[in-house]
Amino acid sequence: MKRILSVILLLVLMLSLSACGEKSAEAAVTTDQGTDAEKAQGTNVTESTVIEEEPAVTETDAPVVYFTADISPAGLQKVYEALNWTPGGKLAVKVSTGEPPASNYLRAELIGPLVQSLNGVIVECNTAYGGSRSSSVMHRQVAEDHGFTSFAEFDLMDENGEAEWPVTGGKRINNAIVGSHAENYSDWLILSHFKGHAMAGFGGAIKNVAIGMSSPSGKVYVHSAGTRTTGSIMHSDQDAWLEAMGEMVTAVRDHVGQEHIVYINVMNRLSVDCDCDGHPAEPDIHDIGILASTDPVALDQACYDLVCKAEGNESLLKRIERQHGLHTLEYAEQIGLGSRTYTLINVDG
Repeated sequence: MKRILSVILLLVLMLSLSACGEKSAEAAVTTDQGTDAEKAQGTNVTESTVIEEEPAVTETDAPVVYFTADISPAGLQKVYEALNWTPGGKLAVKVSTGEPPASNYLRAELIGPLVQSLNGVIVECNTAYGGSRSSSVMHRQVAEDHGFTSFAEFDLMDENGEAEWPVTGGKRINNAIVGSHAENYSDWLILSHFKGHAMAGFGGAIKNVAIGMSSPSGKVYVHSAGTRTTGSIMHSDQDAWLEAMGEMVTAVRDHVGQEHIVYINVMNRLSVDCDCDGHPAEPDIHDIGILASTDPVALDQACYDLVCKAEGNESLLKRIERQHGLHTLEYAEQIGLGSRTYTLINVDG
């Protein structure tokens, strides 16, 4: 009887995700403790967070994604602690410092207490497209203006050069070209703002590593799907560069070790535009929550699934579809970076 109920529950969940199209239905979602999240966030938390007395559809090997509706320093601390992970050495906290004057970067007031408690270093690389963060002098000023230097050391990883970390079996790229200071860190917290993106469709954990950790030439290398390291970041083959992002992240994972890297996505200020846009569109979706996982594919997929069920999601979903954004996750799963099947656990209790 339990086995029959399990099959029925799985079919119901897959049908509920079909509102976002066949692609999102490919990701089987299993959940726990969602009733509190629904009360806290209303229509902004998906039906996939409903508690079942027996989580029968849970796959034993599915990665866990932790969720809280509490977008606050306390909520951030809670989902981090749920990971049961402690850095064993020098910790790099990869964020986006945000393009001035009005981007939706993660505010110091939100992330500062956690970063301080971990004695982490805020790390970034300069941009490849101009703007206020294309040189170290300007970028350091932005980091100060946006409050990052008020609570942690700030390290521009590419300030003194680059390092190449090999991609094993890459179809698009052969190396990840990162800032040379990346070699100075044994442990990594990838702290990302989930939102839309004009080129990738959306930006989350995978993009924060693939583009954010790359030096300017490394950014061009990924954006061009391995065809060049200088010149424009525009590329005619959309799927190719999305695939290059996944390959770049595998290089980082393999170099630092999977046990030395964790990922947190904050789902607030859900604009269709990235934090690299200094004049982003106002969000149509209310804030949703904070999610954390050791699997970047599962984490980004869970965020996408929550967007699918949020009120006002039309513009963001349209951008993701237009840019074929889900292909990033499809290919990342294909090459073994992570899983689009996950178990969602609400830590709000």
